[in-house]
Amino acid sequence: MVLAVDLGQSGTRIRWADGHFESSRAKRATESPVEVLRDVFEEVMEFHGGPIHSDVVALSLTGVYGHVPDPLPYGLLAAEYFGAKSVAVIDDGLAGLMGALGTDDGVALSVGSGVVAVASRHGKFSHADGLGHIFGDIGGGFWLGKHALERALATRQGREDDSELLAVLHDEISQFDQLESNTGPEANWLCITTAKKVLEAAENNVAGALTIRNYGARQLANSVKAAWVGTGGVTEESFSLALLGGLSRNRGYEEVITQNVLKVLPRAQLISVRGNHLDGAAAIATTMKEDSLPLLRWWHKP
Repeated sequence: MVLAVDLGQSGTRIRWADGHFESSRAKRATESPVEVLRDVFEEVMEFHGGPIHSDVVALSLTGVYGHVPDPLPYGLLAAEYFGAKSVAVIDDGLAGLMGALGTDDGVALSVGSGVVAVASRHGKFSHADGLGHIFGDIGGGFWLGKHALERALATRQGREDDSELLAVLHDEISQFDQLESNTGPEANWLCITTAKKVLEAAENNVAGALTIRNYGARQLANSVKAAWVGTGGVTEESFSLALLGGLSRNRGYEEVITQNVLKVLPRAQLISVRGNHLDGAAAIATTMKEDSLPLLRWWHKP
């Protein structure tokens, strides 16, 4: 049985042969995944009350931006805590794709705190966005919340005129006023947690929220197209599309994303996801025994 780990921007999940653990410890923008995983593994040991052994560990990681780094530190860490002999270090977009679609051709678009689209076609993979909140992740939670708060705060200062959005985000603006730093981890988290309110406001036809949501959906559709075309797929070709991540469960966002995808890829077929990132990471460790650069790299104990 593979021990699978899904490290995200809002928390971490671990599953092994006879157990499961969820941690609120998430990867923040300034941290290496290795240091976050060490903290989580310490939590797991305390939770389990003793060692967990697994020869194979699969790590689905946010924050590698489509280019999995040297797997050595991850291998040594998993060997230290779990006695691992082989470790698969996986971009979380690839894990999401495998969890959602299995070995079928198609695109998995993950819309959580960040954004990544990964496509598979005839054994070739392609990755779009997943560039992090400074240079990308357009349409994701941080992006939605940041742009809504930005507009509301500008309205409060008289630089914009969106009193409706300002009123909707009253509680979030109060939280902003209590921040010790406008650029620290708490500010990042406020943007992420505001996203749900933005989508709810769009559902209630708040004009400023609708503008932000709809622009995000168009950009997400462009990410889907870029990933699919990157595999050699053509726009008139039929393929499966899976939407993953907490924000994709907002019905209005799902609908407008799908509508925009169909404008650029008219034969895309939205399907129900088969599994999650943990399922995908375990499947990759079981079936993809060789590196698949730049999205998968293996470490094996010498």
